[in-house]
Amino acid sequence: MSWHLQHCSSKFRHVYGKVASKEKCYSCVPITLSVHDNHFCAVNPNFIAVVTECVGGGAFLVIPIKQTGKLDPYYPKVCGHKGNVLDIKWNPFNDFVIASCSEDATIKIWDIPNQLLKRNITTPTKELRGHARRVGLLEWHPTADNILFSSGYDYKIMIWNLDVKDAVLLSPVKILDIHKDVVLSMSFNTDGSLLATACKDKKIRVIDPRAGIVVRETSYKSHRPNKVLFLGNTKKLFSTGTSWWNNRQIALWDQNDLSAPLMEEDLDGSSGVLFPFYDSDTHVLYVVGKGDGNIRYYEITPEKPYLNYLTEYCSHLPQKGIGTMPKRGLDVAACEIFRFYKLIPTKNLIQPVSMIVPRRSETYQEDIYPLTAAAQPALTAQQWLNGINKGPILMSLKPGFGAMNSPLVFLDPEPFTKALELSEGEGGRMPLEEEEKPRAITEGRKRPKPERDLPQYEETCLSNGFDIFECPPPKTENELLQRFFQQQEEIRRLRALVNQKDVQIKQLVLELRNIKMDPGSY
Repeated sequence: MSWHLQHCSSKFRHVYGKVASKEKCYSCVPITLSVHDNHFCAVNPNFIAVVTECVGGGAFLVIPIKQTGKLDPYYPKVCGHKGNVLDIKWNPFNDFVIASCSEDATIKIWDIPNQLLKRNITTPTKELRGHARRVGLLEWHPTADNILFSSGYDYKIMIWNLDVKDAVLLSPVKILDIHKDVVLSMSFNTDGSLLATACKDKKIRVIDPRAGIVVRETSYKSHRPNKVLFLGNTKKLFSTGTSWWNNRQIALWDQNDLSAPLMEEDLDGSSGVLFPFYDSDTHVLYVVGKGDGNIRYYEITPEKPYLNYLTEYCSHLPQKGIGTMPKRGLDVAACEIFRFYKLIPTKNLIQPVSMIVPRRSETYQEDIYPLTAAAQPALTAQQWLNGINKGPILMSLKPGFGAMNSPLVFLDPEPFTKALELSEGEGGRMPLEEEEKPRAITEGRKRPKPERDLPQYEETCLSNGFDIFECPPPKTENELLQRFFQQQEEIRRLRALVNQKDVQIKQLVLELRNIKMDPGSY
């Protein structure tokens, strides 16, 4: 594969996989023996959930993320299914709610206590009954709260609204009956307005889930997809599957034209499924092979060849399943940009593998940590069902910038103007609680006066290396948020400078008082 040798210049060119030490792994974990092609693992900053073996039904383990080391053989399970558990997914907006689906054709929603489990959890908070056959896939909506998608072996995709108070739901809000065979994979675009599916009938479909119609579908015969993935806002799809010769294959598609792939490439002759994972913040794509220990990673670019091979993490321990930590749970001090949790059934081991960008500086690396999705829904379930689309709420990973689960609220222009006038009336000092809130910058806002009208300072007013009077106004929401965080840092720096000056003034006042009290000693 000659294109592997064409390394592009990239800040992620030297990313490497770092295996956690033995003390930070999870050992003696009875990993499921199911042959279903799923991840069998779900991770968030508080817990790691793993499908396990259970006599007389299906179960999974929920382990606190910091409880590493050897697992107690009598550790409590989450068990309530009558058949094997096939998929588990954490709610992206609530770290203590998880969904599971099973061969018993049901979906169960579980509340996990904020403490170490002391006994088995057998009663779910909600049970969803609608599929006629076993349920194999689950996906939470990326921006709307309490919207869950499920896919079963009855060839149907069902949309569930969990905002209702009923403990047992017998009918979903919508049924997508447009597939002719089993759905193997589901993936949402960034705002959740489109759903991509890979089906056993060898077709990839892009679906409008609320309208229940197929927007695009492939007719390409030489690629049999197993998994499909939306690549963020790039208007592209990525799929993994097999070729006519049963080689493992990857393909890149234009979202608006699925007649033929933009590129396709055979990887190897192994038989395990390839799981793709995309980091939309860094535009790095990871491909994890089931049954082998390798993790390949690529960088997505808008120009040809679109897919640039970076390097590969290799291990002699094959993984059966894989879990990934959300970006808000990464260690930014170690320049960690992604973290996998490999399920190794031969050793009953869960092994974390961190993807590290080598940097000499120990300070926060803003260029590899752009604003990322926060753990807050942008829409209610009913708003999304009514046809509203909205991208995810963004947050900064920089330590000290607000709580992890707090949304970024944009104020209206009028309150912002009033607050500004109030601060000027109080001597230019704003209260801390007002200072911490982001402010909207509207198109009608006046630009700063020319430099000749400004006070002639001896030093140029800089914020994070750029002139705050010369920089253009932000044009996108991301630029607005970045400018906000930069201004917050500048405010903190100026506040520290003012405090230092206040201390010096107080010292001078004390010296003057001493001179007045005892002039003879000076």
